[in-house]
Order: sequence, then structure tokens, then C-alpha cells
Amino acid sequence: MRHIQKAVVIGSGVMGSGIAAHLANIGIPSLLLDIVPKELTEAEQAKGLTLESPQVRNRLSQGAVQKLFKQKPAPLASKSNAALITAGNLEDHMQQLGEADWIIEVVVENLDVKKKVFEKVDQYRKPGSIVSSNTSGISIEAMVEGRSEDFSKHFLGTHFFNPPRYLKLLEVIPAKSTDPEVVQFMKTFGEDTLGKGVVFAKDTPNFIANRIGTYGLLVTVKEMLKGGYSVGEVDSVTGPLIGRPKSATFRTLDVVGLDTFIHVAKNVYDQVEGQEKEVFDVPDFMLKMRDNGWLGSKSGQGFFKKEGKEILQLNPETLEYEARGKLKAPSVEMAKQEKGFPGKMKTLVYGKDRASELLWSILSPVLVYSAELNGEIADDLTGIDQAMKWGFGWNKGPFETWDAIGVAKSVERMKAEGLNVPEWVEEMIANGHDTFYKEENGDLFFYHNGAYQPVEENEKVINLKRLKKKNGVIKKNSGASLIDLGDGVALLEFTSPNNAIGMDITQMINYAVDEVSKNYKGLVIGNQGKNFCVGANLAMILMEAQDDNIFEIDMVVKHFQQAMLKLKYSSFPVVAAPFGMTLGGGTEVCLPADHIQASAETYMGLVEVGVGLIPGGGGNKELYLNYYNSLPKGVDFDLQKVANKVFETIAMAKVSTSAAEAREYNFLSQSDGISVNGDHLIYDAKQAVLHLAENYTAPVKRKVPVVGETGYATLLLGAQSMYQSGFISEHDLKIAKKLAYVIAGGKVPYGTEVDEEYLLQLEREAFLSLIEKPKSQQRMQHMLVKGKPLRN
Repeated sequence: MRHIQKAVVIGSGVMGSGIAAHLANIGIPSLLLDIVPKELTEAEQAKGLTLESPQVRNRLSQGAVQKLFKQKPAPLASKSNAALITAGNLEDHMQQLGEADWIIEVVVENLDVKKKVFEKVDQYRKPGSIVSSNTSGISIEAMVEGRSEDFSKHFLGTHFFNPPRYLKLLEVIPAKSTDPEVVQFMKTFGEDTLGKGVVFAKDTPNFIANRIGTYGLLVTVKEMLKGGYSVGEVDSVTGPLIGRPKSATFRTLDVVGLDTFIHVAKNVYDQVEGQEKEVFDVPDFMLKMRDNGWLGSKSGQGFFKKEGKEILQLNPETLEYEARGKLKAPSVEMAKQEKGFPGKMKTLVYGKDRASELLWSILSPVLVYSAELNGEIADDLTGIDQAMKWGFGWNKGPFETWDAIGVAKSVERMKAEGLNVPEWVEEMIANGHDTFYKEENGDLFFYHNGAYQPVEENEKVINLKRLKKKNGVIKKNSGASLIDLGDGVALLEFTSPNNAIGMDITQMINYAVDEVSKNYKGLVIGNQGKNFCVGANLAMILMEAQDDNIFEIDMVVKHFQQAMLKLKYSSFPVVAAPFGMTLGGGTEVCLPADHIQASAETYMGLVEVGVGLIPGGGGNKELYLNYYNSLPKGVDFDLQKVANKVFETIAMAKVSTSAAEAREYNFLSQSDGISVNGDHLIYDAKQAVLHLAENYTAPVKRKVPVVGETGYATLLLGAQSMYQSGFISEHDLKIAKKLAYVIAGGKVPYGTEVDEEYLLQLEREAFLSLIEKPKSQQRMQHMLVKGKPLRN
């Protein structure tokens, strides 16, 4: 059985160090190597170092590790993970290649340089170790030429996308000599351990995502010039409106870096012919931008430039910056009213205004180009769609988009406008098939070689939308559904807008506990929305507060608290599966669960202080219990330190930047699980339920010691000094007092043991007293309107 327990990353640039960081995040130690510097820096000379000093020889890789702490977004899920990266150099540490199971090359995109590196690697690696290149477009066959037989059998391309921690795509590109077992291993390892979406790419220029992505960007630039659109106008309609990232077209180019983009485009330009070559010929104004050093974010200006608070756009004709424009058109406004993706896209591409003309003229060539390359750059169209979604952040791939706008109707228009639609697409339509994908009984099929074939998926991918079509729904209301996951496990899914918690979700939690206790082994709480849950329904709470319906709010909060206790002490195991934003009430739903199986990218926090409140659904109590229960048994400890830590976490509205950090904040315990691949989260949570169900005994209610009156005074010391120094407002101090009182356990002596119901009552009273305050209501209003906290 093959395992990767240790890796070597050669090349410590942004990409190499990012890959080393990603390996560290999943617990794989790596040796990060780079060349030995030829000259001393002034700082090194001042310290009396020489070219033989280890810190000089390892300077590049050591410096790259230090930069990981400053980069945004953070490559490390927890700063402590950096301990798994060892810095070294390509002269002193080559022997250590013999200890590695995987050696990954991430040096400059130059075939000769790469071949020299592989020649050295071949001398030091152990037989059977995997060697791969993170090239974004250099031929895999050309790189492996001249290498030993064992090296050739274990060599392939593994193209990560930047930043490696966050972008899901991993293109795996085998050479002709690569052992099929190695190729299959890299797919499984890539999905299950690295948490990636793996796509097999063929050894063609720029592989899949960069080939189509670069083509699409260049088509857009050329249509902009042809149609007289501005940079800002193009970006205003090529982002979320059409299911693409916020960075749209030109902001994406600024982030990628114009020099990098031109290099990638040239790589295809040099290897293709005819019309395709014309598209990859970068326009002159972009070459001038590069020569001027206007490369984008890294140089401070590119297609956009910030002056004060204003963002200016580049005029491609004058190369001067001007006020940013937006494309306003009837089709854009009408598309915003449409519910689903097909309705939006049809409204946009079949309209009769400037926005529609632009979108049709940039979309249709990309669809045709993707169809032309089907089979040449990937085995089938699913590989192309997945690559564009996972590598470029598109919501829908080219063929899914084509289905959305209507294949037959669009092909008719494409042909009328002189586009050469590939024969296989026309055959598909002629044979009566009008979509590239079709769904039957919850199973997904795609069109391939004249027939529909099932889409192959990792068994750990559970698609809830399709599962509901297959198995139906046990029960649902306006905010949640209860679903049968199979194997005796049920799933409670939030379906309200933003998955915000209201009475409908509380009712469904109560129903779920009753239903599962009778008919199922256990329950998963999870969903596949944009975020797990952004908290309680703030608009509803504010409306009731402004109408002085405090009795109503009290009832809602009390019901939610009781539902949480019901979950916690149920007769079956409950596993919460949070991901993305898991804030306020979202965290409060997770904390009482027997086990939390969190996605690696989970941003957890009790953030109620930001809207002038404190947690009201048991969050204070549960976080306190998490800290208290994590302490070693039978050892004397300072209970005040527990209270201080909980107070600080909630008062500062700390939100974890990863599941690993959520563990450091005690939102997760050491025994809770982390799923590196978000697509496997529901599967992993289900397995956790089945494991717990084997010998499950419900938790027993126990009293908990609190710090009481003396602890309350201690908690307030810091807040009062911050108020006196002008760091917090009078209202902040009021909130801090309420929070401190709840965490301290009220007016009882230090060490008094109290029950959970008592703490919940304190919490609810404090929550209700704050919600009545006009300044808290102003904060809630501000958050709902502006989306950010108000300091009043």
C-alpha cells in the first residue's frame, strides 16, 4: 500500500512555498529546497556571516517560510503548521531526497532548468518515489526525456492552482511512461488527502483550465476593443452576474499578474496554428503595460489603479487612467430578477442591448472552443467543466453553461454568424439530444461518443440536491428539511435564505430529534449552501424588538435553547458538519453536538457582540464547557483562566480563519474531525455517526463550577481600563458587563456548581436586556443595511 509520509518541494517561490504550506496543513512534513545564493546581503555582512554559513545557504527557502506568515489570504491554516516545513538548499540537502515519498518540482517555467533539476533528482531519489512537476504548461514528455526507467514510471505533472490552499483544482498529467497505478494513486491521494478536485489532463499546451481560461480572457479583451467597451464596463457584467468570480475579467488579470498571463498566452501561441494562434496573440496595449511595469496588484497598478479611495480604470487607447464605468442595460436589470441560472443566462445572451451583444460575443467562441478541444485536452467534457469550476471559480463549466442557454437555439445562431460548430455537437442535436448533461432518478449522465454515460464521482461525494430527488424528503418546512442519508442516518438541512435560523429551523430540530430517536441510528446537521449558517434571522429579531415584542423574542430564544438541549441529550449521536461561514447561531448549533466534522475551510465564531448583543442560544455556556472539559482531569487548575479565555473570545467576536484555528479557539475539540475535501464533508460526518452509534450512550447532565462574583469583577477589569483609555464606547462596556455576568455565573460564590438551565436563563435575560437598548438596535440596523459593525 503506497503512502506519502514525507515530501520534498523544489523551488521556494510563492507557488512552491504555498504547496509546502498546503502539505503542512494536512500534516505532511516537507523539505523546501532552493538554490544557494552567490552573494551576501548587507544584513548578512553586518552579522559577519559568510557564503558558507547555513543561514546564508538556506536564505531563499528560509525567507519563503517566513513570508508565509505575512501573506494574505494566509497559506497556513494555523501558524503552528510552519513547524512541518524544513528549509534547505539544492547542494547540502540532496541526500534527503532519498527519504521522500513524493518530490515535487516548482522551479521557473523553463524546460532546460527543469531537466537539470530532474537529472539531479534522479541521482538521489529512492526507487518507487513519485516525482512530479507543477508546470502550468511545459510538456511532460519533454521533461521526462533521458531519465531512468524507474524515474519515468513514477513521473507525472501535478498542476496546482494558486493559492494552493484555497483553489480546488489539481490537474494530473501522466506521461506515456507513467505507471497507471501511480496515476490512479495520485487521483485518490489528491482527492482524499490533499482535498483537491482532480482532473486528468492530456499533455497539451497549458493543459485544460489555463488553455480555456486564457482563451476566454483574450477573446474578452479583443471584443472590448472591437465594441468600444471600457475595462470597468466589461468587469461589471463578466463577474457574479454570469456565475463567475467577483474579480470578473480585468481584476482577475491584475491579481494573476500581467507578466504571468502573457507568458501563459505565449506558451500556447508558440504551439498552435491558424485562427487559434490569432486569439493567443496578446494585444499591443497589454505588451506596453507590461513594459511600463503595470503588472497589476503586485506593482500597484494594472487595469485598475487606486487613488485615495477611488478606483480608476485604464483606458486601453490612451493608456491613461479615468473614472471607472459600469455597463447599464435592460437585459442586466431583467437578468437580476430571474431566479435560476438558465433564466438569467438566456435573458442576458438573447437580449438586444450592449450588454447582451458583449456577453454573446465573448461566450459563444469559448463554448465552441471548448467543444473543439473535447477529447484533445481532456478525456471528456466533464473534465473541462470541472477544471473551469475548480481552477477559475466558474459556477458552471462551458458545457453546463451551454445547456443553460439552450444548445439547439444557440447553435443555430452560432452557425448563422459564421462560427464553426464541431461536428459532434451538431450530430448530438440531430440525434434528438438537446443537452450535454441529463439527470435520471438523481443520477447524472453526460454525452460522450454518441451516448450518455454516468458521471464518475468519488464515492465520498454526496450531492444533497440529487439525493433528495432519489430518496425524497422525510419532512420539510420553509427553513429546513430532514433527509434520509441511507444506512440508518438522517440529515437535517437548513434551507432558509443564508441558512439563517428562525422558528422554522427550531421546529424542524425538534421534529428531527423525535423522528430519529424512533427510526434512525443518528443525525447529521449539514447542508450544501454557500455557507453553513450565518446566524439567527437578524431582520426578524430587530423588527420584533422595534415593535417592543420582547415577550415574542423571549419565547423564540427559549425554544431555541431548549432545542439545543434536546439535541445534546438525545438518545442517538448527533454530528454537526459546518463549513464556510459558521457564525453566531451557526456555531451554537454545532457546539452541543456529540462530534463536529468541520470542513478545513470553516470560519467559526460567536459574533453577536458586533450587533450589540451577546450569544443567546447557549453559545456562552457551551464554549465555557468546551474549555472546562479540555482541561486535564485530576489536576488543579485556575477556573478564572477558563472564564477569561471564554470572555475574551466572545467579547472580541473572534472568528477562526480555518477549522485548525477553530480548534485553537476551542470551538472544536481535539477529538472533532476536519475534512480537507469539502465535497466529502457529508460523507465523513455520516461515517462519524455510524462509528458513534456502535456503542452510543447519551451524555449525562452534570453541574459545572463557575467563578461567580469575584470572577465577574476580574473579567471586568480589562474592559473598564479599555473604556477609560477610549478604546471602547460606553455601550461596548455595557455589553461587556452583561457578557461577564453570564460567563461568571451571576452573583454566586467562586466555585459554585450550577446547572445548564441556570446558565441559559442568565444568558437569555442578558440577551433580552440588550435587545431593548436603542444603541443595540442601531447596531443591528447598521449591520443589515451596510454589512459591517457600527461603533456607537
